[in-house]
Amino acid sequence: MSTSDSYIPTPTELVEVIDETPTIKTLVLAPAEPMSFKAGQFIQLTLPGVGEGPFTPSSSPSHPERISITILRTGTVTERLHECRPGQVLGLRGPFGKGYPIDKLAGKEVLVVGGGVGLAPLRALILTLLDDLDPIKRMSIRYGARGMEELLFRREYDQWASHAKVDMQVTIDNPQPGWQGPTGVVTTLLKDLDMTLPECTAFVCGPGIMLQFTTQALEAEGLTAEQIYLSMNRRMSCGMGLCGRCNIGKYYLCKDGPDMNYALIKDAPNVF
Repeated sequence: MSTSDSYIPTPTELVEVIDETPTIKTLVLAPAEPMSFKAGQFIQLTLPGVGEGPFTPSSSPSHPERISITILRTGTVTERLHECRPGQVLGLRGPFGKGYPIDKLAGKEVLVVGGGVGLAPLRALILTLLDDLDPIKRMSIRYGARGMEELLFRREYDQWASHAKVDMQVTIDNPQPGWQGPTGVVTTLLKDLDMTLPECTAFVCGPGIMLQFTTQALEAEGLTAEQIYLSMNRRMSCGMGLCGRCNIGKYYLCKDGPDMNYALIKDAPNVF
């Protein structure tokens, strides 16, 4: 940040708006100063005069001069952010949280499981790993959305899967005209995983119910709680462990997460 005061946003120009789906837009931002972040960390995006909200960048940390924030329209602030146009000045605070444990993935098979807008935070992880695939054995991406019109970043799937170490499967909930891929919720893509399970680390992001059933499906396949990381981005609020709204058990997700190893939180009553 350009100031030591973490409460003051860095001025940030909106340079591009990408219509992803009928309910999701990506805002491409150019901070006044490059904002370094790790995949999985989150920021506070400020719309002056309206409010702010926590979002995890969906872009590569390799390009801190351009930060993409992918936003689902869900309420007053997100509705107004969807109305923003290039040239508008917004604000950024952060980054907050620890980010994904990239340093622990050497020699691992990485499984990325996303549901709906949950692919947005995972995109930063995917792009980080694509920058250098040598340390990992492979990356398998499993993604699901309600319908074709809700598939996020669809234009990028072929490029991601073009790497020899990457395979990707995408499903939609129900059959649609023109859809030739799998149908069913994303957990249907997790049956009989073609992976060396003891060497697998899974990262999951999506709605709460999707996190719950995906975790159950992964455990049924043989993964342990220690092998599963859950993105709990939806619980973020102040970002600094002050408001107490993001705690799970003894952990504050904004400081200890938001991507948490399931083994650390699985016995807490409010995980899902």
